[in-house]
Amino acid sequence: MKNKNNKKINSFLETDGLIKNFGELRALDNVSIQVDRKEIVLLIGPNGSGKSTLINVITGFLPPDEGKVFFEKEDVTGKDPSELYKRGMVRTFQTPQPLPEMTVLENIMIGITSKGEEPLTALFYKKWLKQEEEILEKALDIINFLKLSHLTFKKAGELSGGQMKLVALGRALMTNPKLIVLDEPIAGVAPGLSHEIFSKILELREQDVTFLIVEHRLDIVLKYIDRLYIMFNGKVIAEGKGEKEIKEVLNDPKIIEIYIGD
Repeated sequence: MKNKNNKKINSFLETDGLIKNFGELRALDNVSIQVDRKEIVLLIGPNGSGKSTLINVITGFLPPDEGKVFFEKEDVTGKDPSELYKRGMVRTFQTPQPLPEMTVLENIMIGITSKGEEPLTALFYKKWLKQEEEILEKALDIINFLKLSHLTFKKAGELSGGQMKLVALGRALMTNPKLIVLDEPIAGVAPGLSHEIFSKILELREQDVTFLIVEHRLDIVLKYIDRLYIMFNGKVIAEGKGEKEIKEVLNDPKIIEIYIGD
């Protein structure tokens, strides 16, 4: 497939020349990135560099002023988040927002809609009872995978910040996602649990899940990623793929001055 500029789209997720303005501020300035299937891609940059705006545009929370977003080679520019969800793109947010009075199990189960919640089928319980059972079984499997079994019936409002982030990931997994966009998944999380979260991300990658991640804690995340993009003033100023390239990019004096010295 080709876009309007006749650029061939080969990647699983690709942005082409994204521009987003907020009044006089250009938050995205011709941003083009690509994410291949089964990659873990990290997006970094100083505060205000455009990272959050980029993932908001990719996931449909903001429309771009110019440029395109392609997902599985289909043009999904400006599609509603609910439409992208149906296509297999889900995201988590920097601050998890579980329903505090509901249990961990309940919070994960609401990641997917049951037929029993739909007005036309709610009265015919035989049509959705089996699905409810399947949703429960799937949620319990995810809880076990995330090592949250000991918290299954604990209220979400009593969890630590790291545990809440795992619940958010679990809710995303209920949708059988193809791509998960994570916004600072280990911000404020203890190092031990942070490594556990990324170990699970590695396992999920082997199950054909792709990740685009915004995260500042380079001391933890660098060992887990396949590709890196660095943003500054709304632009992608550097990128690297593979351990060697990524290390070279991060050791560039200009990058150190712009990013680490910010």
